[in-house]
Amino acid sequence: MTAPQTTRLLPQAYRPLFAHAGFRRLLPALAASDLGDGMSVVAVAWLAIEIAPPGRSGMLLGAALAAYALPGAAGALLFGRWLRRLPAARLLAADSRIRALLLGCVPLAWALDVLHPVLYVALLAGSSVLHAWGNAGKYSLLAGLLPAEQRLAANALLSSSTSASIVIGPALAGFLAAAVSPAWLIGLDALSFAVLAVQVGRVRGPSGDAGQAGRADGPPDEAAAPVDADRSAAGLHLLRKQPELLGVLALTWFFNFLYGPAEVALPLHVTDDLHAGAGLLGLYWALFGAGAVLGGLAAGALRRFPLWPVTLTIVAGWGLALVPFGLGAPAAVTLACFTLGGLIYGPFTALSYTLFQDRTPAAWLTTVLAARSAALLTAGPVGTALGGPLIALMGPRGVLAASGIATVVLALVAAVLRARTGRRAASRLV
Repeated sequence: MTAPQTTRLLPQAYRPLFAHAGFRRLLPALAASDLGDGMSVVAVAWLAIEIAPPGRSGMLLGAALAAYALPGAAGALLFGRWLRRLPAARLLAADSRIRALLLGCVPLAWALDVLHPVLYVALLAGSSVLHAWGNAGKYSLLAGLLPAEQRLAANALLSSSTSASIVIGPALAGFLAAAVSPAWLIGLDALSFAVLAVQVGRVRGPSGDAGQAGRADGPPDEAAAPVDADRSAAGLHLLRKQPELLGVLALTWFFNFLYGPAEVALPLHVTDDLHAGAGLLGLYWALFGAGAVLGGLAAGALRRFPLWPVTLTIVAGWGLALVPFGLGAPAAVTLACFTLGGLIYGPFTALSYTLFQDRTPAAWLTTVLAARSAALLTAGPVGTALGGPLIALMGPRGVLAASGIATVVLALVAAVLRARTGRRAASRLV
């Protein structure tokens, strides 16, 4: 089937995008890198379990998963002074090259039998240090390539690619890990970023200069840029005057934090409790991703209901979905619970953003969202880093159940505080 015929099969809103040669070059490379990262959800954890010293798999697993995310959060905060005015294409290419090089060293070190746990964590940490800037560069680059009326459709395609990778990547990694080492799957992720770096260099912006699309003549696109420290400080100052927004932020931080230990415990639950392989771990994440995609699509329908009660119900529902893990339920039951958990979890981010949008003056929205991002960047990685020590104390099943119970308690505490705040506000009006 030819390219024009394929384009005609697309919905009308997406067809004009493929008239841009730069977009046609970038989209397959971006989709490949998304798929590589989806595979790494399983591969990074599984390789950590394989190379960990006896009795230390939980510690190394927590460190590896944190290293794959936390340096990106630090890079978003620390490097703004030097990076925020670079061309978008250069940011994306730099992140892609670093990830290709350092992730590519993982299978090389494994093949040479020198992949020490410390080296593994260091390579993962180095590979992620510019990832927030690379992600910002991706969206800014597309904004420079495409006219304004086509950007929403382009962003929707990128979002769909990310969602699909959550479903396909872990399942594919679980299948392949039965035949090859997870180190080679990380190598495939590295290869996808090498291809992306090459394709970014071939993109020509409106000026005709290769690799210069999205050049920042002024400040970078605030919606796509990673956290800027000055804007974050101003946003946090404003948030201190908005108790309701602070409550949303605190709820989201603790929700993400309590999710972190569960992410570490699940692979060890598969190996230690269920005595299964990477295929089952991939199935857990694939079903979670499928549920999250469906839940995210349902977020629009939930807009008709009061947002605070719905948000608190989502938090409690996710926690309840984890409790059966601690009761020794069979894999079939916990797979169903994890799928349901993804379905419940799916709308949370969209609803959280909507609460901020509804309660924030338009002139301050970008500043407040920058503060939100700055605060939340640490939640998941810190929770992940704590997962290892908690597993050593409680075991994988215990950590999964404790994470679920603590999340339910979080929802109940937030509901009580929300009710008290509402009563105080009502009493002031009397």
